[in-house]
Amino acid sequence: MSATRGRLTTGVVVVLGLFFAFPALFLAAESVRLGGDLVATVASPAVLGPLAASLLLASTCALAAMALGTGLAVLVARTDVRGREALRVALALPLVVPSFVGATAWLAATGPGGLVPFLPRPQGFTGAAVVLTLLTYPYVYLVVLARLRMVPRSHEEAARLLGASPVRTVLTVLLPQLRPATAAGGLLVFLYVLSDFGAVALLRYDTITRALYASRLLDRTTSVTLGLFLAVLAVGVALAARSAAAVPAGPRPARPPADMHLGRLRTLVTLVPVAVVLLALVAPVAVLALWAARGSVTTGVGWSGFGDPLGFLVAPALGSVAASVAAAVAAVVLVLPLAVASVRRPGPVTRVVGAVVTSTFALPGLLVALALVFFVLQAPGPLAGLYQTFPLLVLGYVLHFGAQALRASQTAVAAVPVRLGEAARTLGAGPTRRLVSVDLPLVLPGLVAGGGLVLLSTLKELPATALLAPTGFETLATRIFFAAQDGFFAEVGITSLVLLAMSAVLTWLLVLRPELRAPTGGAGAGPGEDGADPEAVGAPGADRASGAPATTGGGAVP
Repeated sequence: MSATRGRLTTGVVVVLGLFFAFPALFLAAESVRLGGDLVATVASPAVLGPLAASLLLASTCALAAMALGTGLAVLVARTDVRGREALRVALALPLVVPSFVGATAWLAATGPGGLVPFLPRPQGFTGAAVVLTLLTYPYVYLVVLARLRMVPRSHEEAARLLGASPVRTVLTVLLPQLRPATAAGGLLVFLYVLSDFGAVALLRYDTITRALYASRLLDRTTSVTLGLFLAVLAVGVALAARSAAAVPAGPRPARPPADMHLGRLRTLVTLVPVAVVLLALVAPVAVLALWAARGSVTTGVGWSGFGDPLGFLVAPALGSVAASVAAAVAAVVLVLPLAVASVRRPGPVTRVVGAVVTSTFALPGLLVALALVFFVLQAPGPLAGLYQTFPLLVLGYVLHFGAQALRASQTAVAAVPVRLGEAARTLGAGPTRRLVSVDLPLVLPGLVAGGGLVLLSTLKELPATALLAPTGFETLATRIFFAAQDGFFAEVGITSLVLLAMSAVLTWLLVLRPELRAPTGGAGAGPGEDGADPEAVGAPGADRASGAPATTGGGAVP
């Protein structure tokens, strides 16, 4: 590569870094310009309460998810619990349920007018903690499950030969080896709950994201200063999660070990994961389906049950598809030069810019949207006209989810042998021909996978869509949220089922199938035999927590 091309590449990479750093930089600059006092803002009674509530909820959900996710992973990977292969898949499926959809389902199922009216509606701290824990434990579960495949069973077998009971073996031998993965998953849940807006808003729990959303245009100084504080907190947690997940790969199992036999408790213990699947997945989907079938009790308002026209779903479905596809294509095209540079010409600049891109993913979508809104509202000339336009909405998605496309693109580029390009150059092929005939066909599947991850995340994104979408533009996510706020549960049911179906297909293809097809650690279950790179298998928590998608054998946690 010539010096000129090298400088040009570095320049492009630096510009990309500044582009993705824009939300955080703008919030910092705006806070200084407005004279925001970070300490005074955070310490004010109007902010301190919601902030403390956010931290309490995030900590509670993280601890609960760590216990639940780790326990379930150990059960299906190390014991002879009944139906463990089916449970292994089913326990990961709550990933397809967006938090605001799960919260809506529980609201529609309980309380006066609900399907189970004698049960109180989940509201406040307890309701939010239970609902969010049930929907976020898979982040810990998948990370620990991947780690379990690399933990040698010889230590457990030795402990049992020395007379340790299965419970003592798990507590004293297995869990210490899982601690980094458990911590990484827990920090990931903490970050997720901290940035959640839809579920806490519906469950009426006053967190910092609700305060930010409510004061976004009324008190700009407080919003910007608070957003900057939340951004620093989110990036700090993401870096901590990345550090916590930097676990070494375990040696490859030498032979298939025996599972821990539960004996007479086998059936009783099986009820635990079954109950979790029922509460986290089956119940919400069943409630949504029942409400969709039942229809609205108010004639002429919302969905009136099967047989009613579904025309009202066309606009939000098309809006979701259009915004998601546009964001996916734009994100892949934008990060591809950085992916190529970081693989073919790695250096301090590409590493720093890569970290900037992944850190931007760690920011709550609400903050990214807030930075864009404040910028265009005070921007001169034609930039001011971008407020509440489709390009600005897509730009917000690209900034927030670009890290997902970057990691997949890096993997795809790294898989192309350099010698193929050299051979083509030797045969007289120019750069354009080499790109079209050699590189592009080989990296295209990886780019499509990266774009698919962006598409999946965009489908479920709520706060950024609510802030940036043009007037009258609807997506399935915004339709569900506002219908739930109005109490149109039948309409919420049919719309959520459509969104869940779209998310389920993408989640299965991009995340669960690559992750769960890996063996649990029996014969041939070593890191090298399932074709997955050991560090990639151990990386889900690290990558996801730091903002990048977690890749496991080609898949990724959204």
